[in-house]
Amino acid sequence: MKLAVIPGDGIGPEVINQALKVLKVVTEKYGVNLETEEVLMGGIAIDKTGVPLPQETIDICKKSDAVLLGAVGGEKWDTLPGHLRPEAGLLGIRKALDVYANLRPAIVFPQLKSASMLKEEALKDGLDVMIIRELIGGSYFGEKKRVKLEDGTYKAWDTQLYTTAEITRITHMAFNIAKKRENKLTLVDKANVLESSRLWREVVTDIAKSYPEVELNYMYVDNAAMQLIRKPSQFNVILTENMFGDILSDEASMITGSLGMLPSASLGDGNVGLYEPIHGSAPDIAGQDKANPLATIMSTALMLKYSFNMDAAAKDIEEAINKVLDMGYRTLDIMSEGKQAVGCEKMGDLIIEQLM
Repeated sequence: MKLAVIPGDGIGPEVINQALKVLKVVTEKYGVNLETEEVLMGGIAIDKTGVPLPQETIDICKKSDAVLLGAVGGEKWDTLPGHLRPEAGLLGIRKALDVYANLRPAIVFPQLKSASMLKEEALKDGLDVMIIRELIGGSYFGEKKRVKLEDGTYKAWDTQLYTTAEITRITHMAFNIAKKRENKLTLVDKANVLESSRLWREVVTDIAKSYPEVELNYMYVDNAAMQLIRKPSQFNVILTENMFGDILSDEASMITGSLGMLPSASLGDGNVGLYEPIHGSAPDIAGQDKANPLATIMSTALMLKYSFNMDAAAKDIEEAINKVLDMGYRTLDIMSEGKQAVGCEKMGDLIIEQLM
């Protein structure tokens, strides 16, 4: 396996280190040779090369079987122009790899119900939702412009653009994933207002005819945001566009108890998948051994499953995490009364102990 590693900024290197430790143990157990190559992206790339995404990074990532990313960004680079900010590197690598589907599973571990922001009553039926977010279209990638008006103020816009082809490819992926789960798919849009959402609804409705076993329903994004809080168990697979998916997946993460618990996989039609936790770089706790590495470690499990067809190895990691949580160990973001607080490195070591 050839793996490109992007530690990134803030806590990125810390959580990546723990994920690589776990990955090394698992791949050795299954007799797989793992070759890793570290590359620059984000704020550190700006500091060292002047750009957030060097061409060398793109080239190495494209030649790899998968890419593992920590996190990018931080206040240090917030005053830079948009095209030179760390986040531009993240958008750029997604586009370069053509990973158009972002899979974000949101699961409430039974051991962490008390860490959730919701009352136990709302979580009585649990939470196991897969949010499938279109990743390289919409307003994040549409035309952006700002013009100065005669009175000295400004007008700015971001174009929300989608094509039938872009919607079609991710919709087929969503239906196939729904078939492997509970045969239930919810399209989240804003079709009562946005023309792009109306196109989404038309295309998805037409494709649904090819998947009669899957129950398809629709929900406006504002209602979906409320329903995730009111009764999260009503959802199984959510399909939505880029911005809505970004917001809803972060909301879902707080239902699970912490941003530090949610992994993600970004996939396309090619061979290279991009795997990353959904949390940010958290520069305020960087270097303090306070970060939660579980989302990054679970992202490696997704990588083993989707990029390397190593389902058993992925399951080993998931079971190890459950065992450690059963033993009462917690990082600070998921800490609760009566549990044992541990740092980022110790949490990684505990997972490894359960894998040995």
